[in-house]
Amino acid sequence: MRAQSISTRGKAGMLTGCMVNGWPLILLGCMTMGLASAQDHPSKPTEAHTTWRNYGGSPDGAQYSALRQIDRSNVKELQVAWTYRTGDDRRYAFSPLVVDGMMYVLAKKNSIVALDAATGKEIWTHPTDPDTTLITNRGIDYWESADRSDRRLLFSLNNELQELDALTGRSIAQFGTNGVLDLRAGLGRDPKSLTLVQSYNPGRIFENLIILGSATNEEYNSGPGDIRAYDVHTGRLAWSFHTVPHPGEPGYETWPKDAWKSVGGANDWSGMALDVKRGIVYVPTASPKYNFYGANRPGMNLYGDCLLALNARTGKLIWYYQMIHHDIWDYDNDSTPMLTTVLHHGKKVDVVAQAGKVGFLWVFNRETGEPLWPIEERPVLKSDMPGEETWPTQPFPSKPPPFARQSFTVNDLSPFLEPAEREQLKSEMLSAHNEGLFTPPGLGNTVEMPGNNGGANWGGTTVDPTSGDLYVVSKDLPAMLKLELASKVSETGSPEEQGRSIFGANCSLCHGTNREGKPPAIPSLVDVGSRLSDEQIQSVVQHGQGPMPAFSQLSAAEITSLLAYLKHPELAPAPADAEAAGPVDPINAHYRSSFGFMFANSGLPDITPPWTSLTAYDLNTGTIRWQIPLGVVPELAAKGFTDTGSQFPKVSPVLTAGGVVFTGTRDRKVRAIDSGTGKVLWEAEVDAALEGMPAVYEVQGREYVVFCAAAQATTYTHSVPGHPASQDPIPGAYVAFALPEAKATHH
Repeated sequence: MRAQSISTRGKAGMLTGCMVNGWPLILLGCMTMGLASAQDHPSKPTEAHTTWRNYGGSPDGAQYSALRQIDRSNVKELQVAWTYRTGDDRRYAFSPLVVDGMMYVLAKKNSIVALDAATGKEIWTHPTDPDTTLITNRGIDYWESADRSDRRLLFSLNNELQELDALTGRSIAQFGTNGVLDLRAGLGRDPKSLTLVQSYNPGRIFENLIILGSATNEEYNSGPGDIRAYDVHTGRLAWSFHTVPHPGEPGYETWPKDAWKSVGGANDWSGMALDVKRGIVYVPTASPKYNFYGANRPGMNLYGDCLLALNARTGKLIWYYQMIHHDIWDYDNDSTPMLTTVLHHGKKVDVVAQAGKVGFLWVFNRETGEPLWPIEERPVLKSDMPGEETWPTQPFPSKPPPFARQSFTVNDLSPFLEPAEREQLKSEMLSAHNEGLFTPPGLGNTVEMPGNNGGANWGGTTVDPTSGDLYVVSKDLPAMLKLELASKVSETGSPEEQGRSIFGANCSLCHGTNREGKPPAIPSLVDVGSRLSDEQIQSVVQHGQGPMPAFSQLSAAEITSLLAYLKHPELAPAPADAEAAGPVDPINAHYRSSFGFMFANSGLPDITPPWTSLTAYDLNTGTIRWQIPLGVVPELAAKGFTDTGSQFPKVSPVLTAGGVVFTGTRDRKVRAIDSGTGKVLWEAEVDAALEGMPAVYEVQGREYVVFCAAAQATTYTHSVPGHPASQDPIPGAYVAFALPEAKATHH
């Protein structure tokens, strides 16, 4: 192996490194390992992974519990210990925290609620904004002082960081300014122009800091994806790492001049992992924006699509690896990095493993960033879009094997398609560009697989921190991309006619000109005025929700016109054919594509099942131990088709020392799976579908597993013949399971 020496100087300090097998490894020259000093409240080794005080269970986010009262031999005896209703019909995907027998959940119209973790009895409720869609709805953070006299919950709401007294639920007014910290400030942009900054995920607590990522929406000129750390006492900014580098910082040369002033994304919207002993936080980043066209940002685009190792105290870069160069596919690193220890070439090695949308699992030495197995830079297709400069190569790891399918052809069409639909789709695919994993989007149809919503997703991985056993939930959902220029917005006509013009320019790519969307991923807007209030629609338009970006550029008057059209589309006749477009400046052109999720009329994916899988890896050898379909589609299972996997999952598994992987899926089932074999050991049905992560904890010697069951269970989320769209309220609840008390006491 020939290594090339490289060095770059910037504000982060002197960087030195080498090119290994064609990949760039960067190490901070002034780095010293063993960075951590005494923390506010250090955990004893015997307590590691036995509590659930952090999102993902522990600071490393392993989604692992060392508790073993519930194990393979007795898990079938689990029974409901208690149920707490969410008190509304809303969708939740929240992972509870448990501290000293008190559980914290999200319920009652976005309220933070404290429960008795042994009984589910409500202790206190802190109302927030009942109408917002912008809240850390997947989990929150907990911090305590060394003497435990000061205990705080931290969460983000409407782009503001807030804190509560964990014992009383009262706001802490001394934090920030009158109890809130504006997360839009300090990003080098006009705060008023940023409608989406906070993530829906919580951050990581390290000593007296909270380290936060962000969600920056999916549009041109979106917000910066800076990684920032704040003092938990005051809200003072402690450090910031620019994922789109500023002048003088390493990586600045991988962008056009002053790109940081206008380009956004390259953010961490998913989860971070903290190595407390080393004082290193591992941060996965997403694609730069815009997702599918990058003529305005030629270059490698560091630090988009990277795994970053940062000094948790200072934010200084220790090392990084970029998985996608100049991403134009939206192939984010979108799951929490997993920290574990493996035996490699006869030596124990602490590693970090990263899964993402593209379907690869990347494994690196935790201290140095060196990959455990060779990574090859392979030539990929060049874009034919004017001005688009795709990167000539992309990295491919030699091991482990991918966990998701990475190609989709007419031979892979679902057997559940209707005949006419199959023929139409076959024709479209045969005429589309479909040359593999990195086929560049263009003006014609382009097949993307695993797809920009496929592969792994937030919370989709779990690991045993000591053995190298890792598990990934993956979704196979191909996409069909096609770049188009937005139509011009008309400033004449009735409010409904102007609203239709605004809809055509901003919304029709995804929701379709008929407003029917592509459920379940992209909801129908037909009769949306009967389901949502004007305020709720306006909030989603301004802040975004799920895969939908925020449209901050729309004025109040334009949103009013858009609402008028959505409520009364019959008052806006179809526009005349658009005039032919003139010459296009590719750098300033805002080409866009819908996300292109390939769903059939039934609401099921166009690709043959399984649609959801659970893959078990042995990272000591870099091999797959087993892979199973995860979940079912009830309508198909009733006909005998039980190996499909569930449909459109957002599943966050949890592994335990008892040899069990716990998951919940959209089919309203919670399951316990044997971590050694993939066999389903136990399952139970609850009242609603499940998304997000369960929590495993112990109170007075009894082990519990609690699930948030508060998602829409129906497969058919839009109307098709024989299957009207479900408008039923969601019977949401937190459901805790445990062994019978007598057995738990004597185990």
